[in-house]
Amino acid sequence: MTEAPKTVRTRVAPSPTGDPHVGTAYIALINYVFARKHGGECLLRIEDTDQSRSTPESEKAILKALKWLGLEWDEGPDIGGPNGPYRQSERSAIYTEYCDKLLAEGKAFKCFCTAEELAEMRKARIAAKLPPKYDGRHANLTPEEVAEKEAAGLPYVIRMKVPESGVCKVEDTLRGTIEFDYAGVDMQVLMKSDGLPTYHLANVVDDHLMGITHVMRGEEWISSAPKHLLLYEYFGWKAPVLTHLPLLLNPDKSKLSKRKNPTSVTYYQRAGYLPEALVNFLALFVTKPAEGEEKFLLDWLVKNFDVQDISLGGSVFDVAKLDWLNGRYLREDMDAAQFLGRVREWALNDDYLLPIAEMAQSRIVRLGDLGGMTALFFQNRIEGLTAERLRDGVKIDELQQRQAYHLVLTQLDGLAVWNKEGVDASLRRAAEALGVKLKDMIRAMYLAVTGADKGVPLFDAITHLGRDIMRERLRHALELLGPPSKKEAAKWVDLLSSEG
Repeated sequence: MTEAPKTVRTRVAPSPTGDPHVGTAYIALINYVFARKHGGECLLRIEDTDQSRSTPESEKAILKALKWLGLEWDEGPDIGGPNGPYRQSERSAIYTEYCDKLLAEGKAFKCFCTAEELAEMRKARIAAKLPPKYDGRHANLTPEEVAEKEAAGLPYVIRMKVPESGVCKVEDTLRGTIEFDYAGVDMQVLMKSDGLPTYHLANVVDDHLMGITHVMRGEEWISSAPKHLLLYEYFGWKAPVLTHLPLLLNPDKSKLSKRKNPTSVTYYQRAGYLPEALVNFLALFVTKPAEGEEKFLLDWLVKNFDVQDISLGGSVFDVAKLDWLNGRYLREDMDAAQFLGRVREWALNDDYLLPIAEMAQSRIVRLGDLGGMTALFFQNRIEGLTAERLRDGVKIDELQQRQAYHLVLTQLDGLAVWNKEGVDASLRRAAEALGVKLKDMIRAMYLAVTGADKGVPLFDAITHLGRDIMRERLRHALELLGPPSKKEAAKWVDLLSSEG
C-alpha cells in the first residue's frame, strides 16, 4: 500500500545565541517560500540546547526580526501548535526516551573518556594520518564494565555507533548523490554529560516528531548528513528531503562575517533599510527574475520560486546592491506622506526619541542646538570622520587607541544583556587591560561614537545606539586608523585575559 503524500512541512530552527543573523533570515525565507509555494506549512523551532550561550533576549530578537521581514510561521514557541514544545530546552524528556532506545538496541553506547584522553586520541590519529575522530574504545564495553565505571561515579556522554565500513549515500536536491565512507564518519556524541542532547540527536528526533518533510539548511551541515541519516535508519523512520543551501559570502568570497560586514538583521532595521527591500535583496540569491525586473515583492517570489534556480556558487552580500534596491523602494513605492510615515516608524517615534530627549535636555540652551547634538542618533557611520579627527586631543597613543577600539568592540559583542551597566563595565575593563586612564580612553571613544568633542553622555549614547550601530562605528574607526591583523587581534584580546 502506497503511503499518502504528506503536506509539505519545512522548519526554521535558529539558535538564540546572538544577534538575528541575515543568514538566518536567508534560510528562513527559503523555507517559508518553499512551504507557501507548495501549499504547505512552515514552523519555527528554537534550538537552545547550548544553555551556556542561549538567552531569552536573543530568542526575542530573532523572532522580532523575522516578523519585521514579514516571514511568518504556522507553529512556534510564541503561537503554539500541536507539536510543541517548540524550544528544545523544554523537550529533554523526549530526547532521553529516544536515546535510551538506541542504548537498549546497541546502536549507541556510553563513553567515559576524559577530555585529556580525547585530545591524546586526536593527536595520535593525526600523527598516524588517520581521520581525527573517536576511535571506538568504549563502543563495546560489557554491561559489567559499564556498571563498574558508573558505580565509580565517572561522567560519560552517549555516542552513536557508526559502521566501520561501507558508504552512506546522501541525496541532495541541488547536488545529487554525495557519498561518504563510514570509515571517516565520527561516532557523534548524542547526549552530553549534563544530560542535554547535542544538535544531532535533537534535530533528527524533532524533525521526525514534527512531521518535517523537507530540511533546507546551510551547506555547512552536509558533513553531518550521514550521521543524521544513520539515526533515521536506526529509528526506522523515513528521512526528509535534504537541500543544503550555499553560504552567503563577503565581497572577497569568504563566508559572511560580522567582522567584515554588518550581519545582523537588527542593524539593517536600525540603519533605515525597509524590510521589503531586504527580503527582495535576499530573494535575488535564490531566484532568476527577468532582465530588468530585480525589484519584486514576497508574493511574486512565492509564485515564481523554484529551488533549482539556486546557484551552488554562493552569493555575495553586496551592500551597494541593497542600497540601490532600498533607494528604489523609498522613491518608487510611496508618496511623501507614506515616506514620512516610514521615517516615523524608523526613528521619529516616542520609544526612540524620548531617551534622546532625556540625554540632550540638560545640555542645550536653545532648541536649535538639538540637531547638531543629536545627529549621531540618525546616522550609521559618522559622516566625514577622518583619522586626523579621531586623534584630535587624544592623550593615549595611536596603538593604544586602536587596541581600545578593538577591545571595546570585543567586549560589547560578548555582552549577554545590552544595558548601560554592561557598556560601562566593558569600557572600564578595556582601559584597565591597556593600563590607561578611563578618562583618556573616553576621549577616543567619544570621537568614534559621536564625531564630536562634547555632547550627550557617552555611556547613555552607546546604550541607546545599540550593539549593531556601535559595531559599525568602531569598525569604521579601526578602518581609519588601521585594523588589526589576525595575529594582532588575538594578541590584543589576550590583554583582557591577562588583566590584573
